[in-house]
Amino acid sequence: MEIEISKCPQDLQHNFEVIFNRGSLVFLKELENEFRDKINKLYKDRLNRNSYYQSNNTLPNFKNNPLKTPWKISNIPQRLQNRKIDLGDVSPSNSTQFFTSLTQNVQGIQVDFDDGHCPNWRNQILGHYNIYSVIHSNNLAHYPVMMLRPRAWNILEHNVKINQKKIPGALIDFALLMYHNAKILLETNSGPYFYLSKLESASEARLWNEIFVWTQRKLNLPQGSIKCCVLIENILASFEMEEILFELKEHCVGLNCGMWDYIASIIAKFGNRKEFVLADRQKLSMKNEFLKTYMDLLVEVCHKRGALATGGMIAKILSYDLNSLESIKEMKQFEISSGIDGFLVYDLDLLPHINKLWEDNKNLLHPKKIINKDSNTAKSLLTLPEGKITWDSFWHNIQVSVLFIYNWLDGNGHFVLNGFVEDSATAEISRSQIWQWIKHKVEIDETVISQQLLKEKLTEYKRKNSNLDQKNLKIALKVAMELFISPIYPDFITTYLNNHPKLQMEYKPITTKL
Repeated sequence: MEIEISKCPQDLQHNFEVIFNRGSLVFLKELENEFRDKINKLYKDRLNRNSYYQSNNTLPNFKNNPLKTPWKISNIPQRLQNRKIDLGDVSPSNSTQFFTSLTQNVQGIQVDFDDGHCPNWRNQILGHYNIYSVIHSNNLAHYPVMMLRPRAWNILEHNVKINQKKIPGALIDFALLMYHNAKILLETNSGPYFYLSKLESASEARLWNEIFVWTQRKLNLPQGSIKCCVLIENILASFEMEEILFELKEHCVGLNCGMWDYIASIIAKFGNRKEFVLADRQKLSMKNEFLKTYMDLLVEVCHKRGALATGGMIAKILSYDLNSLESIKEMKQFEISSGIDGFLVYDLDLLPHINKLWEDNKNLLHPKKIINKDSNTAKSLLTLPEGKITWDSFWHNIQVSVLFIYNWLDGNGHFVLNGFVEDSATAEISRSQIWQWIKHKVEIDETVISQQLLKEKLTEYKRKNSNLDQKNLKIALKVAMELFISPIYPDFITTYLNNHPKLQMEYKPITTKL
């Protein structure tokens, strides 16, 4: 069997040799060989599921065979029992951000290869090496817990092939993180712990569980050593929360609910229908009925089964608007009062304020809620709020979409705009809304959102941003336009960018026989 792996940038040769040594490549090859057919089935099932909902006038519902037998998840490790604050969008390839995060007063760090990370070859090598260097530094007991988030299944790694076939980024990230670091993490009561992104179904959770079991056996780790938190950021997954938790009950500590990837998935699955047109997203919060139902359901499922329910990231940069602190605290107080056990924070300046908020709520008792998994709950999950679309929202979505692609070209997976952190999740909802508005000929003040109008706005954007690198801006504008007017909705913006020929860097491959 042959494994083909690209050469690395010259200044990362040492990092490359440490991460992609012969042992890690053999482990990756064996892992890929073991699960190749099941991963291919996952992709096939996703295509079939998408096709079904696109071609049939049906909507998801809860399963008819609920899990009635009493069960709980396995014990949660001591270092994961307090999940009040994780730092979010911490790309390990951003060395300054990553190493600074280790010194903060938080419980965990979302070490992110997904939403807040651009997975170019340089970033992958540097990111894995930075994690390796920290875990092998003998200081883990003094750091917050690292919650390692591999790429989701939608990203293929173009720089690694086995028998001429590209390997899913999720599998490569997981293999490298486990092979190099798992034993040290276990010995120091620091892991291995993961975030799992963008699952669509319980069958996908079952696949991850099988990967965990096989890996623990292969690396001589006790079964149940690997622990994870599953992000419920797909509308279909919200109908299978309990089943997802059940499939991973030996390895899962909880579920996470966010906003933007989740809402974008509604457009991805049902955006062809006019009743799913979404108005200004700036007016949305977890208080909206469809999001409140989603959060309440997640909280109930988790607490019923002994798991932790965590919420999304505070994306606000406090220094941009000091007056926003009270509104941030008010919204997070609402989530805490709803039963959320923790959430993510990006801006380090917010940490003392949010830590105090948790201290003020340390004795809060949550009344037990009963959310019936019935047709009314299903309808609530799938009923979007009505409202008008404004020029400000249209313009904001253009900016976020274009700037995400522009930053991706420069190797950055997130950026700050108008005092908010924007990453692939906010880019996802931004480009999805514009695609949806064009498709359904939505109006703003009696002006139809059309391709021609969009071209005019993109030209205006180019004129107003002469300070940006014009070569990369030209590419970003072109790719954004492709996404906005595509006749078939591209499922993930990161997949589209990762596979786009204009956005890939070529590295000469090295072929090794294993």
